Amino acid sequence: MMDQFLISKFRWRPLAGAKKTVNAAFYQLQHYHATATTINTDGGNTNEEKKTNQWLTLPAFTPTVDGSSIAKLLSGRTPDTKARTITNNMTALKWILKCCPQLPRSLVHKLFRLRQVRKEYLAEETKSCQLKRVGAKDLMDIGDIIFLPTTIDVKSRSTKHENENLCNEEMKFIRGLELFKDSAIIVINKPPGMPVQGGIGIKRSLDELAAKYLLYDYTESPRLVHRLDRDSSGILVMGRTLLSATILHSIFRVKTFGASDDVLGSKRSLQKRYWALVIGSPRRAGGLISVPLGKVVIDDGKSEKITVVDKFHMSAQHAVTEYRVISSSSCGYTWLELSPLTGRKHQLRVHCAEVLGTPIVGDYKYGWQAHKKSKHIFVNSDCQLEEKNSKGKSDPFGLDLENGSISDKHFRLHLHCKQMLLPNIAQVLRHDNPDSDFDSKTVESITIDADLPPHMQRSWDLLN
Repeated sequence: MMDQFLISKFRWRPLAGAKKTVNAAFYQLQHYHATATTINTDGGNTNEEKKTNQWLTLPAFTPTVDGSSIAKLLSGRTPDTKARTITNNMTALKWILKCCPQLPRSLVHKLFRLRQVRKEYLAEETKSCQLKRVGAKDLMDIGDIIFLPTTIDVKSRSTKHENENLCNEEMKFIRGLELFKDSAIIVINKPPGMPVQGGIGIKRSLDELAAKYLLYDYTESPRLVHRLDRDSSGILVMGRTLLSATILHSIFRVKTFGASDDVLGSKRSLQKRYWALVIGSPRRAGGLISVPLGKVVIDDGKSEKITVVDKFHMSAQHAVTEYRVISSSSCGYTWLELSPLTGRKHQLRVHCAEVLGTPIVGDYKYGWQAHKKSKHIFVNSDCQLEEKNSKGKSDPFGLDLENGSISDKHFRLHLHCKQMLLPNIAQVLRHDNPDSDFDSKTVESITIDADLPPHMQRSWDLLN
């Protein structure tokens, strides 16, 4: 005996604002009604059992625009012709994770193990559309549509109206972080202490909260395209669609891989500027740091950290940072502007601590000794640092944003993504064929600025 699911109703419609072939692969998720009929494998029909089930319909698979080629064009580089050739290596598992980033990977794997994932195909015998089970590693063909059981969304729907007041406070807080929004991206000013992505021991993360509160009228949740450390703050960019997120992610990757070709002060399609308060002062007022970084194991294998390594080290990664001094204080602190040309883990923190010899305030991981020696600074009368017992603004996540300045006993990390310049992805996607050769000089740039978080603003006021 085998189950065959006969389609009783099927339709799709493109997303609002979709442009010709660019977004042709993206369709609104709709509930899909199917009828299950039991058929004898010997060819004869037995007693037919009909029941109605609901399925979540994913967008039809279409090879997406080559985001890497677009990123290279925007960066003024010539894309590799071979690299632009579309190859189909998209599996059913990868497609589900791309379309449903809010679903835990473990849940998707479980659906495949329980054989609850279906794919539409055309039966040659009956000339009708039917559903069949699909494996996680099965390759997707153009036009394939994946169906998931709606039970995966029952739990979230049942708790939708619980703690409504708390949800309203959360939504107000998260939407209050928005710095910029258009049809392609959403940019927020990430507060310190809030993790960007979920993981072990993390209850609330920005990717989860964005999917809940920054969806607006879109059917796709905002997707992360880069990362910020949990304790750092500032500009965080998210793509509003799979296509825009793919292009943005490729732009960040091209920026890192092409950093060796950059010249100090040259024009770049993506620019990031961080502000950091450091202990001490660099020997020079500005310059370029080009030192490889690598991962090492410490504490008898219990933990690991990033450090400066020889270029021949097995884990060495090219890392480049441009820096300049903003202002110095007689207290022994210096404000720096840091422009990372690559995107390595803890790059700015390690370059400041180990190369410049000026660890970032609040970075106890890479500047513990410097923090121990800096205690005498707080008794310096010239600094005029005063304790202020001001009550911080309450927030629904308990981030305690008002504390952590240099006047407090425990410092927060003083590292903030202050400004970012990036190409207008929405303008790029208005082209009929965005991955074809177009003049990148006609693409406008978007400049985004983010205010300092409260603890850094307070430190700035105290030192200036």
